[in-house]
Amino acid sequence: MRHRVLCVVGLLVLSGCMVGPDYHRPRLALPASYHAAAGWLPAQPEDGVPKGDWWRGFNDPVLDRLEPMVVENNATVAADYYAYAESQAVVQEVRGGLFPSVGLSGSATRSASAHGLGPTDAGTLEGSVAWTPDIWGKLRRQIQSNVAAAQVSAAELANATLSAQGALAADYVDMRAADAAMTLYRATVAADEHSLRIASNQVNAGIAAPSGELTARVQIENAQAALINAGVARAQYQHAIAVLIGRMPGTLEVAPGALMPEVPLAPVGVPSTLLERRPDIAAAERAMDEANAQVGVAVGAYYPSLSLQALGGYSADPILGLFSLSSSLWSLGADVSATVFAGGARHSAVRAAEFAYDQSEENYRQTVLSAFQDVENDLSNLRILAQQAGVEAQAVADSRAALRITLNEYRAGTVDYTSVVSAQLTLLGDQQARLAVQQDRLLAAVALFQDLGGGFSEADLPSADELQARLPFAPGG
Repeated sequence: MRHRVLCVVGLLVLSGCMVGPDYHRPRLALPASYHAAAGWLPAQPEDGVPKGDWWRGFNDPVLDRLEPMVVENNATVAADYYAYAESQAVVQEVRGGLFPSVGLSGSATRSASAHGLGPTDAGTLEGSVAWTPDIWGKLRRQIQSNVAAAQVSAAELANATLSAQGALAADYVDMRAADAAMTLYRATVAADEHSLRIASNQVNAGIAAPSGELTARVQIENAQAALINAGVARAQYQHAIAVLIGRMPGTLEVAPGALMPEVPLAPVGVPSTLLERRPDIAAAERAMDEANAQVGVAVGAYYPSLSLQALGGYSADPILGLFSLSSSLWSLGADVSATVFAGGARHSAVRAAEFAYDQSEENYRQTVLSAFQDVENDLSNLRILAQQAGVEAQAVADSRAALRITLNEYRAGTVDYTSVVSAQLTLLGDQQARLAVQQDRLLAAVALFQDLGGGFSEADLPSADELQARLPFAPGG
């Protein structure tokens, strides 16, 4: 009879029966192309999709040197790594419940008789095996949920890494824009000093009012103040970069440099591939699998649990015959337990798990919609800013020519110095606008790389087998 019971249990376990719904990824209606890219962005082959070091598209060696330090030293990324490592350890911990537990115990005693007889020795050695077979798949559903949770954590790690890398690239662009602004203000100070010399000569010659000379000095002082302000901004961006690479703010020195002249454009690919390239979408999708498996765990509470126990060992004089057949002892047992009535608690638990899954599905849909919104915004920003850059470049050329004519007219005495000041302010404003547009174009390019997932692929997530096989390596290992 015992043999038959074990055979039935074995067949049930091997059959892979698992209660609860199996997971199926929901289908989403996706556009065939990005609307903002139509008529502006040429089609790109799939092999052009960024695969990791996306920042190299900016062709800046300093940025190339700084970005890898995010993975190596960023504290937030390291914290997310350890969260992922913890989730994998939980998978392995729960998976251990699939296997029997084996115990071993022993004891030895010596006793003496009150009648003067010699001491007597006795001892026991017992081994026990206990196993709760996962007949209905409740434990396997829990493992499935934990595996999905670990994959969520892995996707969140990738997303945290991408976010920190994007933040560093944006701070670097802003720092270089501050460098470019400082270069602009130095040139403005030099030009204003030249105008001051002209104004001073005109005043000394008695052909211009002293107010012109004073106005020229004010222009220089305003440009110097703007130069100082740009230096403050640069220092703050440099400090932010230091923190992102895990260093104290005051220990990083990046030599001044020019703003990157080229604006790279990430190959956007087909919209459907965005679902596989965004780590936040991957995390939301894996969260659905996690929630779905929890429905199975809740359904499993309706079914009985079977526990098997086996005990064997020896009890006798440890010297004379502890291991003799006459001293052996053994027992086999099986327990079946089930909850007959729980006041609707099990039904409520199942409904709660189902609602949690519904919530995760809506979160997934919203994450996808937000992702497409991000990419469409980036593409439209790049397209519009490219048009604006052309207009601003022409405005700078025209205002520079206007200033040159106005200065000649001032030397000839046909206009007063206020006309020169107006032309100088117009040129500076146009130069600032051109620089701001260039800065915005670079930031939009950073955002597009980031919103396309950088080099992430859903295939980079650890598989269920990998998560149950070993613990992950430490950061940098």
